[in-house]
Amino acid sequence: MWDGGSEAAPAGPPPLPPAPAPAATRARSWAPAGGSAPEIIGHLQENYYNLCVEKSQKINYFILHKLQEVDKEIEKGLEGLTLNIAGNSCLMPVERVTGEDFWILSRILKKNLYINGLDVRYNLISDVGAYYAARLLQKQHKLIYLNLMFNDIGPEGGELIAKALHKNTTLKYLRMTGNKIENKGGMFFAAMLQINSSLEKLDLGDCDLEESTVHLGHMLKENQCLVELHMCKHNIKNCGIKQLCDALYLNGSLRYLDVSCNKITRDGMVYLADVLKTNTTLEVLDLSFNRIENAGAKYLSETLASHNRSLKALSVVSNNIEGEGLVALSQSMKINPTLSNVYIWGNKFDEATCVAYSELMQMGRLKPDNTDVEAFVVDGHVYLAEVSNGLKKHYYWRPTYGAACRHSANAGFTLVPVGGHL
Repeated sequence: MWDGGSEAAPAGPPPLPPAPAPAATRARSWAPAGGSAPEIIGHLQENYYNLCVEKSQKINYFILHKLQEVDKEIEKGLEGLTLNIAGNSCLMPVERVTGEDFWILSRILKKNLYINGLDVRYNLISDVGAYYAARLLQKQHKLIYLNLMFNDIGPEGGELIAKALHKNTTLKYLRMTGNKIENKGGMFFAAMLQINSSLEKLDLGDCDLEESTVHLGHMLKENQCLVELHMCKHNIKNCGIKQLCDALYLNGSLRYLDVSCNKITRDGMVYLADVLKTNTTLEVLDLSFNRIENAGAKYLSETLASHNRSLKALSVVSNNIEGEGLVALSQSMKINPTLSNVYIWGNKFDEATCVAYSELMQMGRLKPDNTDVEAFVVDGHVYLAEVSNGLKKHYYWRPTYGAACRHSANAGFTLVPVGGHL
């Protein structure tokens, strides 16, 4: 029975496929290197295995392996665990999680008190899995982190998840990135955010939303809980950034705004520079892959030098900015003591730019971990080279070696934390 609020109840979950092959055949469908399935030890593993057999559902041994890891952590007495079943792992064979797999998974997680995070990014759960994700949000009152990015969820699945959050009071962080929920699904999220009082981080980037700023702007005027909002690839133009800025005059909670990969030009920077004169909460601003050019960079520089003392990080990567605008930004850093992180790669460097940022680093004003360039000298001339730092370098992919959560590569998470690993 659906308990998602006063909205009309859906007719039921999307149809599941026919029952799979017998158990003996299922057991050989996937196994870790070496050919043998993992030994069934631990409460979660046993529940998952038994439920698959009971429901004649194919056993996903990738899930089984991941549950084994969590069972070991639970045996140590640890709580607040994240179950990571990301489908883009480079370190072991992966059998992508389907909607049917998620159905079983949601059943065993429903009353688990040890897990408060679930990461199923880059899988195939689709609208079938979205139905059960919505049910999980209604039943599991410990879940604070849910990562569904790139899972083939459409508008119907987006609607179900958004409606489930009308009454949910525990989830703090949701990633819907890359799921094509379109404007229909986006409208339900905008409406939900005017009601929900717990969600603090939301990523709706690359969801095939077009000019969603009217509705999300209305939401920002009402919502005083959201601290991080990602609106990458929303086709935002200058009129859209104006609508967001109008909302930011009234919003007192948003600390991280990502409007990267849109169509914002220098005219849009007039509105943003103006709101930054009075806004005291925004700390991280991602303008990467727009086209603000010299004029837009100078508008921002003037505000950062004369008024704003709250912004900590600014990314203007690939914005067609030339030396004049880049130097202006460097000069504002000499005056503004708060701005600590600046990312400029992908623009048009001249020697004045290279010298200016080299001087900032030499004097200690710009630390090497807080920018995406480093200086070097050849034949008496200063140049800048790219380094792998940024606001969210490992947001969409995981390195094949080393830590995936290096602070210098994912500075946005460090600057705007929402408790623990969020």
